[in-house]
Amino acid sequence: MPRTQILGTGSYAPARVVTNQDLEQLVDTSDAWIRERTGIQERRQAAPDEATSDLAVQASRQALEMAGVAPEDVDLIVVGTVTADMPMPSCAALVQAKLGARKAFAFDVSAACAGALYALSVADQFVRTGQVKRALVVGADVLSRAVDWTDRNTCVLFGDGAGALVLGAGSDSEEDASSAGGPENVAPRGILSTHLRTDGTLADILCIPAGGSRTPVTSDNVDANLHKLKMNGKEVFRFAVRSLVESTQTSLGAHGMTPGQVDHVIAHQANLRILEAVLERLEIPREKCWLNLHKYGNTSSASLPMSLDEAWRAGRIKRGDVIAMMAIGAGMAWGSAVVRW
Repeated sequence: MPRTQILGTGSYAPARVVTNQDLEQLVDTSDAWIRERTGIQERRQAAPDEATSDLAVQASRQALEMAGVAPEDVDLIVVGTVTADMPMPSCAALVQAKLGARKAFAFDVSAACAGALYALSVADQFVRTGQVKRALVVGADVLSRAVDWTDRNTCVLFGDGAGALVLGAGSDSEEDASSAGGPENVAPRGILSTHLRTDGTLADILCIPAGGSRTPVTSDNVDANLHKLKMNGKEVFRFAVRSLVESTQTSLGAHGMTPGQVDHVIAHQANLRILEAVLERLEIPREKCWLNLHKYGNTSSASLPMSLDEAWRAGRIKRGDVIAMMAIGAGMAWGSAVVRW
């Protein structure tokens, strides 16, 4: 069965830059405090007339152009997001309409910061089984509208953005030649596997309490900022480091690989300390991990595909390179993937 390959990548960050110095005017914080604890220097914020679907479309157009795929040839659109334009319909439906991808069926997945990885795994299954030829995977969030701008522990972390990937099946001939030790003598390319996990018993350490069926939005809830993101930072940190290390080891082990065989790490970027701790435990040099946290902050589900797009366009990634992907988000939901480029 042909493996799913990533044919194109794209990303989009809104024009407005919000610096640490800007946040010093809003909450009791400082540039030095934010840099030391998170590694973030600035982040982007969507314009008042920009919704999540608008960011997603911008990134998608870049990915489709790179892949040489027309919107009308896309069969599936999966958007990872927790900040859709409205409760219903899905953000993916709006992206489909704006792109003109008329024959694509479209839906969202909700795994917070792990949304793009979950969406990638779902789309991979459809491509591998031959049910779709071309799939568009998007991670997009506008968390600037979901954070409490009076809470210095969370408002300094997040930024808005979108990343997109176009997927398609690799050719059987290429796989057959490579597996048989053909002239290029390379292993099969594409998504080797994805591994997803969830622990719902930890839902309360990172959540938005109000706005759903359990706690509908009321004026009292809004006054109490219950419709804004709440986070137990210490618990999230501990769980994230342990889970990402274990998940990445599982993904690599499934293919008889070790961390030493990884050429690049493309990770959800929530906090520089988390990334450094994960890389240290995996014994992967920091320079193998593409970092853009300093200029975008935590862009939630957009983080992983934005990082991959930047690394690819910068010429960092070469054909045949092994890429370890990892992400974790509210739920708690997390996972990893191994890709041979």
